[in-house]
Amino acid sequence: MALATRTDRRPSMTRTLWDSSVGKKTIMAVSGLIMLLYLVVHMVGNLKIFFGPGEFNGYAHWLRVMGEPFLHHEWALWIVRLVLVAAVVLHAVSAYQLSRRDLRARPSKYVHRKPRASYATNTMRYGGIILALFIVWHILDLTTGTVHSGGFQSGHPYQNVIDTFSTWYGNVIYIVAMLAMGLHVQHGFWSAAQTLGAGRATRERALKTIANVLAAVLTLGFVSVPVAVMTGVVS
Repeated sequence: MALATRTDRRPSMTRTLWDSSVGKKTIMAVSGLIMLLYLVVHMVGNLKIFFGPGEFNGYAHWLRVMGEPFLHHEWALWIVRLVLVAAVVLHAVSAYQLSRRDLRARPSKYVHRKPRASYATNTMRYGGIILALFIVWHILDLTTGTVHSGGFQSGHPYQNVIDTFSTWYGNVIYIVAMLAMGLHVQHGFWSAAQTLGAGRATRERALKTIANVLAAVLTLGFVSVPVAVMTGVVS
């Protein structure tokens, strides 16, 4: 008599984590913190533009040779890019699926008037869309040069930045995106702390202060570059 073969298998830990709401929130929190770390480093790098083209172009060159000779030319940069792409995709997909799950969990009809979404919820949802569109534009503008104004010059990032912020639309797109980023960081940092178990009552004020300071510093740091170009401080 042949023995019956079990075909049902328990889902893997990774699959279980991904399918659960808690898992998706954890993935959002971790990927959000990865992106936040990148934003801090990226802002510091951007501020080198205030020290002149030599300093800024030198920093851009270093990004391509960091890790050498252990790593090949630009390998470290591509590793960073791939990690960021993975973080952005996981963050966006988790946010979308959690949003859809939340909508399905609501009753189809309300006895009373349906409550409006909170300011924070709307900020995160629409701010995320604005940032996703900005990332695409930013890459096409200053990485590939596809939509760049004034003639993209490979290897001359200082001049490319000047060209972008010498146009009214370049400034508007960038500043609006950075304001959205600040609001996203402000609420996102707080949400990540709650998800990862750091948001205890005794730390609430400190965490809110850190979130506000991070959002303000990042917003002002990034916005200072187009403002400096517009006012002639950087030219």
